[in-house]
Amino acid sequence: METRIALIGIIVDNMDVVEELNKILHEYGKYIVGRMGIPYREKNVSIISIVIDAENNVISSLSGKLGMLKGISVKTVYSKSGK
Repeated sequence: METRIALIGIIVDNMDVVEELNKILHEYGKYIVGRMGIPYREKNVSIISIVIDAENNVISSLSGKLGMLKGISVKTVYSKSGK
């Protein structure tokens, strides 16, 4: 199947779910191209960017699982085409 590149932006407002967040990201590790995390201590949040190369259903599944965590905001941006 054709894969697409996507950028998943995550804002963590609830540090109690970080362990579960990392567990989910580990499950999808074979699709993750890169990850960048920025702790914004003054606002008590963390911002995480995930670059993923996977089929649409895998990207949607990961985004959905992350979005179900309390205190997590998730947005996904897809590339226009898979290459």
